[in-house]
Amino acid sequence: MPRLDPYFKQVDSLKDTFIQRLREAVAIPSISSEDERRPDVVKMGHWLADQIKALGGTVELRELGKQPQHEHLDLPPCLLARYGDDPKKRTVLLYGHYDVQPAQKSDGWNTDPFTLTIDEKDRMFGRGSTDDKGPVLGWLNAIEAHQKAGIELPVNLIMCFEGMEENGSEGLDDTIRAEAKKFFKDADVVCISDNYWLGTEKPCLTYGVRGCNYYSVEVSGPGADLHSGVYGGMTHEPMTDLIRIMNSFVDPDGKILIKGIDDLVAPLTEDEAALYPPISFTMSDLHEGLGSETSIYDNKEDSLKHKMRYPSLSLHGIEGAFYTPGAKTVIPAKVIGKFSVRTVPNMEIDDVTALVQKHVDAEFAKLKSKNKMKFNVVHCGKWWVEDPSHPNYTAAAKAVERVFGVQPDMTREGGSIPVTLTFQEELGKNVLLLPMGSSTDGAHSINEKLDKRNYIEGTKLLGAYLHYVAEELKL
Repeated sequence: MPRLDPYFKQVDSLKDTFIQRLREAVAIPSISSEDERRPDVVKMGHWLADQIKALGGTVELRELGKQPQHEHLDLPPCLLARYGDDPKKRTVLLYGHYDVQPAQKSDGWNTDPFTLTIDEKDRMFGRGSTDDKGPVLGWLNAIEAHQKAGIELPVNLIMCFEGMEENGSEGLDDTIRAEAKKFFKDADVVCISDNYWLGTEKPCLTYGVRGCNYYSVEVSGPGADLHSGVYGGMTHEPMTDLIRIMNSFVDPDGKILIKGIDDLVAPLTEDEAALYPPISFTMSDLHEGLGSETSIYDNKEDSLKHKMRYPSLSLHGIEGAFYTPGAKTVIPAKVIGKFSVRTVPNMEIDDVTALVQKHVDAEFAKLKSKNKMKFNVVHCGKWWVEDPSHPNYTAAAKAVERVFGVQPDMTREGGSIPVTLTFQEELGKNVLLLPMGSSTDGAHSINEKLDKRNYIEGTKLLGAYLHYVAEELKL
C-alpha cells in the first residue's frame, strides 16, 4: 500500500496555489482555430514549459513547421518534457493539450470566459478549465505536492502536451511516429486525462472510444440560385435530391439503414455485457444531459450500449441552404449535406466508406435526376479499444478507490480521441483514459467549468495512480 497520506495533506494545503496556477492558464486565450490567437497559443506553450522547468523538469518545445492550408501560420510547438530519469523506475507517458475552443462573452457566457470565476458552489468557470488545462496542470500539481511533502515520485514521467488538439492535432501524429523509438522509447504505459466522468459523482476509467467517419454529399444542377416562382416545377432541385438521399441513412429510432453496416460490428461478449449493469448512470442523468426526455431507449443499459458500444449515424447540416430568419423563395443551385458515422470494433474505415458510398450512389440513381452528385470523405478517425484488465487499469482502479472510496465505472467514450490509437499503435503500449472532470462541465460549450472538488481530488488521484502503477508494473 503506497504511503500517500502526506501527499494528500500536501495537496489540500496547496489548493490555493493550484487554483492560482489554473487561473493564470485560463487567462491565456490559446484558441488554436483562430489565426489571430496563434500568438496566444504559443504563449501558452511557453508558459507551460516554464512551469515544468520550475519544478525541475527538462523541456523541449518542438517546432512543427507551417500549418497545412494556412502557410502563413506556424504550428504551435509540441511540448516534450521529462521529469525523472531513473533506470530502476518504470516510466509513464502523459498526454494533454494546452489549446482551447473559441469563446466570447457574447456567446452566452455568464462570466468572462478567460477569467477563472468561482461561484458559491465551488464551480470554477473558464474556457479550458476542464478541457484540458485543469487536467494538464493536475500532473504539475502532483509533482509539486510530492516535492513539498518530501516524497519521491515512484516513476519517471514523459510529457507530450500539444497546442492543436482542438484544431485537428496537425503535426502530432508525425511527431509521435518520429519519437516512438526515441523520446518516447522508455514509456511503459500511457495515461491521458482529456475526458470526463459519465455522471457527476462516480469516477470512471475509459478503455475505448468510437471512431468517426465524416462525409458530405454535394448535389448541384442550376447555374445559379433560382426563384421558385419562376422555375419551381420546371427543374430538378438539388435540395429535393439531397433531402431524399439523407433521409435514407437512418430511421427516427437511430437504426442505420445502410446495408452491411451492422455486419461489420463485433459481437458483444458476455464479459463486455457484464460491465454495463454496475455503471453509475440513470435515465435522469441522460435526460438532464439532453435537456429533455427525447431518449430513444427507456433503460440505462440499452442507452449506454448505443452511446459506447454500437455505431450511430448523425445528420449534421446542409451547406448552401437558406437558414436565416424570415422567408426566401430560393431554389439553391448547390447544396452539401454533412453527416458522420461513429464507428466501433471491428468497423474498418475503408469498409465503412465503401458501404456508405455504394448506398449514396444507389439512392441517387433511384431519383433519375439530371442534377450532379458528388460524394466526399471529409475526414476519418478509427475507433480505439484497450484491455481494461491490464495493470495500467488495475492501478488506476486502486487509485480511484483510495481517493474516492468507490470502484470506478468502466466506460467507453461515445466521442473520438484519435491520439489514443496513435499512441497504442506507434508505441505498442497500453493506453489509459483517466478523467478529472464530470459530465456537467460543458467542455466546448458556454460556461465551461471544473468543480473545485474534481480539481483538487483529481490531483490526488493522478498522484496516487503513479504510485499504484509503479506497484502493479512490478508484478
